[in-house]
Amino acid sequence: MNKHNFLYGGRCTMPREADVPALDIRNISFRYPGTVVDALKTVSVTIMPGERVALVGPNGSGKSTLLKLIIGLEPLQSGSISVYGHKATSCHHRVAIVPQRTSVDWGFPIDVRQVVLMGRYVHLGWLKRPKSDDLEAVDKAMEMMDITHLADKQIGELSGGQQQRVMIARTLAHDADLLLLDEPLNHVDITTQELIFHTIEKLSEEGKTAIVSTHDLGLLPVHFNRALFLDSEIIADGTVSEVLTAENIARAYGFEFHGKPEEHQWLNG
Repeated sequence: MNKHNFLYGGRCTMPREADVPALDIRNISFRYPGTVVDALKTVSVTIMPGERVALVGPNGSGKSTLLKLIIGLEPLQSGSISVYGHKATSCHHRVAIVPQRTSVDWGFPIDVRQVVLMGRYVHLGWLKRPKSDDLEAVDKAMEMMDITHLADKQIGELSGGQQQRVMIARTLAHDADLLLLDEPLNHVDITTQELIFHTIEKLSEEGKTAIVSTHDLGLLPVHFNRALFLDSEIIADGTVSEVLTAENIARAYGFEFHGKPEEHQWLNG
């Protein structure tokens, strides 16, 4: 059903440790074939277990490209990416992505339960029948996203918010330690937004890590403990209040703020 081809490769078997980075990116640059400008330029960042990180920046800033490189949907051209101390491509069972809704074929003839069960394929394999623990994980994920009553619905019959809940439930069934969410808040209702944030915060308390690409800067101070401002390269990295300054916004979006910095209170919640 997904326009991307998700490859699940081998396993990294080390247990999750609090002092080992969930994600360690070193000097990666990336340029799409046929283009003359780098989508990413010498990006380096380290993210620890339990962090809730907002990935922000203008359209075309490289946010989706970065997430695709982490999950292995684009080939690494330079630098390195490790997940819990292992090469990222050997850790697919510990990383899960919620892609942008536009990358999913919602006309594919499949129901909600089948989509959520796809989250178990990384553990189960494509040709094996699900076991009781797989089915329990699917039921739990649907319950967490409040879509149990939609289990037998075709995905094309769902609203945008319901479709997003299904994709997040698939990720929850995966039971990954590092979650990548690409614009999960686009075109969803307030109830779904709050459910997404509640789920991310609960997973963070369990030591899992979430990186969320978003354009909605106003929500950042409440729901994230760190922000990365990306515009091909990392412009700023720190707490939300440190990152979302008038100067950083102006640099990335190419405009100027007028008045004193303290007048832009929305940047600091």
